[in-house]
Amino acid sequence: MDKVKDKLVIQSFNDSADIKNQIISSGEYKKIIFMANKISSSIENGGKLLICGNGGSAADAQHLAAELLVRLKPLNNREGIPAIALAMDSSTMTACGNDFGYEVMYERMVETLGLPGDILLGITTSGNSKNVNLALEAAKKNKITSFALLGSSGGKSKDLCDEYFLVPSSVTARIQESHITAGHAIMELVENNLLDSGHISIKK
Repeated sequence: MDKVKDKLVIQSFNDSADIKNQIISSGEYKKIIFMANKISSSIENGGKLLICGNGGSAADAQHLAAELLVRLKPLNNREGIPAIALAMDSSTMTACGNDFGYEVMYERMVETLGLPGDILLGITTSGNSKNVNLALEAAKKNKITSFALLGSSGGKSKDLCDEYFLVPSSVTARIQESHITAGHAIMELVENNLLDSGHISIKK
């Protein structure tokens, strides 16, 4: 019985590593650098990062926003970087769900909180999350650059955003593992860019 469990766990790690190696060998990882540079430029020009997703992707959105708002590395005790996870407080979410429907939640947040020059990052493993896609469409209407972290075939999202990072897998867990790795890399690059440009500084 233990050998079966061992095999499952080892296979999960190996599959995750294989997918990440495919991302490196295909050059898909370069999109992470592109996104990070655009986000950095947006923030340097007074913009902010908006992030949205559902379920585990909503948790990733909150996680990544926290890395910018608070800090990513304990040694970099720096100023905060403006980022908002659009899975907001339960009152806002349930009010929108009750009054208008959950599908328009992120669209409404982008229309209300987003400004031209901001960046929207949508996270969806299928690329077919209707609320994320409506948010991407709202971003385009409001002159907000949009990026997406996707999986499988990329779904509808890949045609609605300005650039996307695609994980070559149809397994949700494996896609999410690569998304959080990509997200951490983006946040680290943004932090480095802003420190290097002097837009933010280390607090003494």
